[in-house]
Amino acid sequence: MMPMRQQPPGQGGAPGVQQQSQQQHPQQQQQQQQQQQQQQQQQQQKMQHINQGMQNFSLSGNNGDLDRDKVLKLVMDLLSRDLREDALLELSKKREGVHDLAPILWHSVGTMAALVQEIVTIYPLLSPPSLSAHASNRVCNALALLQCVASHPETRTLFLKAHIPFLLYPFLNTVSKTRPFEYLRLTSLGVIGALVKTDDSDVINFLLSTEIIPLSLRIMETGNELSKTVATFIVQKILLDELGLQYICQTYERFFAVATVLGNMVQGLVKNPSVRLLKHVVRCYLRLSDNPRAREALRQCLPEPLRDTAFANVLKEDPTTKRWLSQLLANLSDQQQGERVSE
Repeated sequence: MMPMRQQPPGQGGAPGVQQQSQQQHPQQQQQQQQQQQQQQQQQQQKMQHINQGMQNFSLSGNNGDLDRDKVLKLVMDLLSRDLREDALLELSKKREGVHDLAPILWHSVGTMAALVQEIVTIYPLLSPPSLSAHASNRVCNALALLQCVASHPETRTLFLKAHIPFLLYPFLNTVSKTRPFEYLRLTSLGVIGALVKTDDSDVINFLLSTEIIPLSLRIMETGNELSKTVATFIVQKILLDELGLQYICQTYERFFAVATVLGNMVQGLVKNPSVRLLKHVVRCYLRLSDNPRAREALRQCLPEPLRDTAFANVLKEDPTTKRWLSQLLANLSDQQQGERVSE
């Protein structure tokens, strides 16, 4: 018998396989080309969508076209993981100078999702606390853009309906005293502060359904001066709304929680005076005195430093707070003390 001649590897034996592999190669190339074309089309569609949205908005500044092109590019950069950090920084710097930046951010494809992604990405760094200064600065730039969206009349309601404030509560719930966490809490408070600053009852109604009051109260006791000031401002704005006042005075537990924290703050202000913080504390007390049940309770629990001359020197610098304190004491039928502070 003639011995069978062995064929070199890759030759003969399977012509069908060779043909199939040769057919697959151009098919793969075709698929890759189609994918690239689809990606390019998607990018073009995103650019067109943002561009169309920007046509409806005006950008402030003398170099309108230049600003418009820059903002358009930065908004597009938010969609890229590699370019997002720089875009966040630049947009946060420019947000005050760009008219209607909030609607641009909200209506641009993928932009809000990118901002939300920046927030949730650092959740694992909250406990145990391992937030670096770099990570804190980056997420705070994203929060600054959210504050812009929260304060704009066109996007504020959409912001609430999307329940985006809930994403900030884990930040407010942190207790670490390190600078990155203090900055994170302060910037998060700024977003809520921008909401309540609008004096919108829908905003107050939404916040009352959340844990913002206990979160703010804790920061009022344990935060630094600036965080305490913003947190107290939030509680003040809630109280100034009729629904908010009714909510806090509805039960003794709620009133007691607020009154206790305010009382502790007054004692702290005796040792470390702050005109700005004292203003918000006094305004909270004055608003509480508008409620009959709270007014009766305040006659018993109003801190003594507000009744005597402990803040006389501080009040000389702030006639508005001085007038509020006099009105508070008058509401509590403490006219004599009110006259003494007013002297």
